[in-house]
Amino acid sequence: MASPAVLTMIDITKRFGEVTVFDKISLDLKAGEVLSIVGENGAGKSTLMNVLSGAHPHGTYDGRIMVDGIEKAFAGPQESQRAGIEMIHQEISLHLDLSVAENVLMGNLPRRFGGLVDWRLAIDLARQCLSEVGLDVPPREELRNLSTSQQQLVSIARALARKPRILVLDEPTSALTISETENLLGIIRRLAASGISCIYISHHMEEVFRISDRIQVLRDGKVISVYSKPEFDENRIIEDMVGRKIETMYPKETVPLGPEILRVENLTVPHPFMPLKNIVEGIGFRVRRGEILCIAGLVGAGRSESVNAIFGTQKRLSGEVFLEGKPVKVRSSLDAIAAGIGLVPEERKKSGLIAAMSIKENMTIASLRAISWKEVIRKKKERNLARRFFERLKIKAQGIDANILSVSGGNQQKVVLAKWLMKDLKVLVLDEPTRGVDVGAKVEIYHIIAELVKSGVGIVMVSSDLPELLGLGDRFIALADGRIRAEIERRDVSPERIMRAVTGIQETMENEREE
Repeated sequence: MASPAVLTMIDITKRFGEVTVFDKISLDLKAGEVLSIVGENGAGKSTLMNVLSGAHPHGTYDGRIMVDGIEKAFAGPQESQRAGIEMIHQEISLHLDLSVAENVLMGNLPRRFGGLVDWRLAIDLARQCLSEVGLDVPPREELRNLSTSQQQLVSIARALARKPRILVLDEPTSALTISETENLLGIIRRLAASGISCIYISHHMEEVFRISDRIQVLRDGKVISVYSKPEFDENRIIEDMVGRKIETMYPKETVPLGPEILRVENLTVPHPFMPLKNIVEGIGFRVRRGEILCIAGLVGAGRSESVNAIFGTQKRLSGEVFLEGKPVKVRSSLDAIAAGIGLVPEERKKSGLIAAMSIKENMTIASLRAISWKEVIRKKKERNLARRFFERLKIKAQGIDANILSVSGGNQQKVVLAKWLMKDLKVLVLDEPTRGVDVGAKVEIYHIIAELVKSGVGIVMVSSDLPELLGLGDRFIALADGRIRAEIERRDVSPERIMRAVTGIQETMENEREE
């Protein structure tokens, strides 16, 4: 006998002005089930969940929501929470100046007689919630001192503290490491086994296939298909998502490698938060023309800090950078750009884009000298240059004058890439280049990377997506505790070798590079 539906959404339609985000979408969720909702950016996944969570209140959409067969009309998130629905958003929404315990128990702090907070009990309860998500941090620690991935785990612990019946997770692993992701997937399966129903939204298809009981595909605001576990087929589901055939997820180009283009020696980077401690200690590597060097490691291993120090956006204590065999002084990002080094940063909204500017202005920001005359921007030249790359990268937007925040994450990332494609680069550093990007846009970004290596650009890529690294890399270095623990050629690489190295199981450095 099939489990009864704890949640049913019937013919939900949501419009913003004259724009219909989705039209007559329906879904049902059974007790103890993990239902994954997948689709490209802009398909309507997060907006649909905002309807369910009460962020878009009743009256702003058409359709019906039923919980345990009873129709609900949520006026706001609190009413949704009272119905047992908790949502973990992709963008972390926590109070940085409060303690971990205060964030976990927000709105649920235990009280003593007289209304005072029982802090001893609060600390104990917070510690229990943190242990559920495998996070070992002091409950009294100020939240801002935690890493992004730790903060994401705190937000999950907060949701679990409210004992939900339905848990909605929107891109919950986008800021997590490989091991933290494994931990979270295990938590979700345990929750499902205990009867809690989960709706899971992710662009990481490997996670979706592992965790889901059913998968529902959205495209252009409509339900395209629903699959149960025995029907899961990666190619078929991805084609449903993007509306076209994808021959290969990772279009790896076999490119004859040229001479060395980048060499880094004795790079040491101080820890950003802990005085007298280094997060990177004396590492070095080289990259050849047309080569993709992939850097793997857990959070705290020093991946992003290394590449930011090379680009001049993070302080380094020591280290030399050589381009085409010649030393270059990189004191700032301007020096790096002038030398022919570009960086696609981990957090595009914070470091890769200027929110107040248009697509055109974000594209040309690194090419102002090329489009200016006597320090005055030549508007026609700027428009022509931006339009050429707008069309070349098939950016989906109303036009080059649209605000950068009006487009999806995948299209924002294309704009960041366009900024560097306009330059005559020698080396491009990619730090989590497809984070928060849908499957279709990922494949398009991989094709852009393939074009770059064919033109002789050297690529340094940091990614927490292990299949992405293995699919694209020519050579791999594994960081752990700020040091290189292994260097592996493509022909010898495997997920197991990478994981052994980044988790410290492999104590001595492997060097399998052909001299």
